[in-house]
Amino acid sequence: MTATTTWIGVVRPPRRSAVASRRLRQFAVRWGALLALGIVWEIAARSAGSPYFPPISEIIQRFAKLWLSGPVTSLFLTEGVFADIVPSLVRMLGGWSIAVVVAVLLGVAIGRSRVLGDFVEPVVHFARAIPPPALLPIFFILLGFGNEMRVSLIAFAVVWPVLLNTIDGVRSVEPLHLDTARVFEMDRRKVFFGIVLPSAAPKIFAGMRVALSVALIVMVISEMVGSQEGIGSIILGAQRTYRMLDMWSGILLLGILGYVLNAILALVESRVTRWHRGAREGVS
Repeated sequence: MTATTTWIGVVRPPRRSAVASRRLRQFAVRWGALLALGIVWEIAARSAGSPYFPPISEIIQRFAKLWLSGPVTSLFLTEGVFADIVPSLVRMLGGWSIAVVVAVLLGVAIGRSRVLGDFVEPVVHFARAIPPPALLPIFFILLGFGNEMRVSLIAFAVVWPVLLNTIDGVRSVEPLHLDTARVFEMDRRKVFFGIVLPSAAPKIFAGMRVALSVALIVMVISEMVGSQEGIGSIILGAQRTYRMLDMWSGILLLGILGYVLNAILALVESRVTRWHRGAREGVS
């Protein structure tokens, strides 16, 4: 709903009722599609009667029993949440956080220095083209089968989208802003935190959201090899023993975790880059 202009040229913001109606419509469309998919799945699964594709209602029931049937003192969370889900999230977020810090610092350095970029960028593009699962044997040899290997593999896999977006974001900083900083003799720290980082923040967050999805995938892959705990180990163990409900419950869990983590990061992004959207709306 765009703002309307009266005959005297006054811009009138959209009414609250119109905004609420628009948000309700977006909510209905978004969740209505998911509900329709669940209904189609339920009907198709019951019609087919295949043990490999159970109805979604049975998957949800098994999901609740596995992870949401605990005592009230633990907020209904079962022991499996703390034994498998929490360690998986710690490994994933640990590798993702390390990758983000390294990628932002290195990306700013490469983006600010053409000479450094000419030397490093060919190596970056070569390394990012290697599929992380192909490096599992090397990580096993160097770091063993512990958490260090899994966190390192996740960090290696997710560093590239953040790094490339940071480089692009830094190079797209308005030259006039940097020239103004030189005129006022601002030190490097103020230039970095006051100009470069805020200007590159929208593209950095875009890379972080892509990296978060990749981190979830690599986390599952790393736990499917040589691990006795974690979401990936649960899914693989259930598949090997033909516990299809457990397997699909693990897949459902991954979808929920991915959606929730992405929503949290999107909320943080909207708070941090609010000025950027305001500037774009002002220009338009």
